[in-house]
Amino acid sequence: MERTTGRESLYSEVTSRIIAEIEEERLPWVQPWERAACACTMPCNAASLRRYSGVNVLILWTEAMARGYSSQRWLTYRQAIALGGHVRRGESGTRVCYADRFTPREEQERARDEGREARAVAFLRRFTLFNIDQCEDLPAHVTAEEPMPDPVLQVAAADALIAASGARFIIGGDEAFYSPEHDAVQVPPIAAFPDPVNWYRTALHELGHWTGHTSRLDRDQACSFGSEAYAREELVAEMAAAFTCASLGIVPTVRHSDYIASWLEVLRGDAGAIFRAASAASRAADYLLAFAGEER
Repeated sequence: MERTTGRESLYSEVTSRIIAEIEEERLPWVQPWERAACACTMPCNAASLRRYSGVNVLILWTEAMARGYSSQRWLTYRQAIALGGHVRRGESGTRVCYADRFTPREEQERARDEGREARAVAFLRRFTLFNIDQCEDLPAHVTAEEPMPDPVLQVAAADALIAASGARFIIGGDEAFYSPEHDAVQVPPIAAFPDPVNWYRTALHELGHWTGHTSRLDRDQACSFGSEAYAREELVAEMAAAFTCASLGIVPTVRHSDYIASWLEVLRGDAGAIFRAASAASRAADYLLAFAGEER
């Protein structure tokens, strides 16, 4: 019988959960924020203030929504104690994962003998987080209510990001798209959108594609419409836009809901696909947010 490694088990566990969410028409990167107790923002560590990235964003967003938490701030058990508080008795945590690389001693010795660079091995490690709502006696600066984003400032930040990106950005036509061949983004005029904020959501989605150009993050964009590679790139752009929107305080939305069946097919066929797509989306969002001066 073929053994399942810990990494494969974690891939399958997380992917199965995300597939179940999508099948229930709850995209993990576009949750029903209007019914959420917490503000629309990226999940972060309450001690270090570092934002979580990749698939952990999807896991923590889903948990916060499902459990009705009022915050997107999280701590490990030990961090809660170090801050002078503690996790309430009986609380169950949320398992997330940490990707890293190490070089086994055997590989180091073999590489030395063969006169080459040692190859590192990727691994995933699980750890458990608790929302600050699950903790008691934390200091006031950790539990302070998060300010609601100002809609005017949200739009101003998105405008500044688009302008600072230097992207070839064409406003016109009746379709929104990114052309890898011309390295250009096109979005219809804002008047074409019943809700103006949808213009920004759309623009950020297309800029998510723009980050994948060979001169930037160099993703595979030479793929035909309807192909598996096309579905993977759309998945990256969807999540990149969601991460960027949430970082700016703009509620994410679905740009291409008609691709859901294609995304499910990709995820069912490859347990690691959502990890790679979410990681690529985080890199794309970081790339864009740097133009807005956002600290990640």
